[in-house]
Amino acid sequence: MPAQQAPSGDSDKSQVSLWERLARPAPAPRTTLTADRIAETAVAIADAEGLDAVTMRRLAGELGVAPMAAYRYVSGKDELIELMVDFVYGQLPLNAPSEGWRDTMRALAVHLRAMHLAHPWTVRAATPFSLSPNQLAVPERAFAALAEHGLDADTTMAVFRTVTGYVHGSVATEVTLETLRRERGWSDGDQTRAGLAPRMSWLMGTGRYPSYQRYLHEATRKDDPDWQFETGLDCVLDGIAAHFGL
Repeated sequence: MPAQQAPSGDSDKSQVSLWERLARPAPAPRTTLTADRIAETAVAIADAEGLDAVTMRRLAGELGVAPMAAYRYVSGKDELIELMVDFVYGQLPLNAPSEGWRDTMRALAVHLRAMHLAHPWTVRAATPFSLSPNQLAVPERAFAALAEHGLDADTTMAVFRTVTGYVHGSVATEVTLETLRRERGWSDGDQTRAGLAPRMSWLMGTGRYPSYQRYLHEATRKDDPDWQFETGLDCVLDGIAAHFGL
């Protein structure tokens, strides 16, 4: 990724995006530092310790450069997070062959979930309004797959947001559960249920939740998040197909 020293004035920085600056011809490098190296190092810190552990000073230490070196590429932590999000989105296999809109949307959903689970901090950091090159490539791929089916622009966006909204909600639940387990020292589903048993037993004992109690007694896939995610995803895609006759 080409890089350019950020403009010196704060007012200039507010007018020129990170991506426009990085796309400009780069000056002769003074160090081996690159935008990709910055992003990769920051992502490694966030994956291991969480997003709050990523600071410009910590980053400089991991890179073995002067504290101000990274500021040639990013103006501060906000832009650093943008760079990190774009970096992980750039690892999505968007060019894999597909057999139509449903195959494309399903593959996008599965890959997005895998990305978020590999980098849980992206659930908080990656928003639909980040507008980075690699992130914007996701709707571009989806829109292109839907283009031949006669949907207008607003409907196309609604379909895309329905699928990605499902992904984000499902992943947020998975990440929250993993965070709870880590904080409580629970290693698996059995330990989680045992830890929650006193509260759940009281609630079920009130008799107000017979349908949920039936689920607790009969469900066999409580610890199969892949099946849960893909079953829900198929329901979403089936609904889209039926509603629009796709």
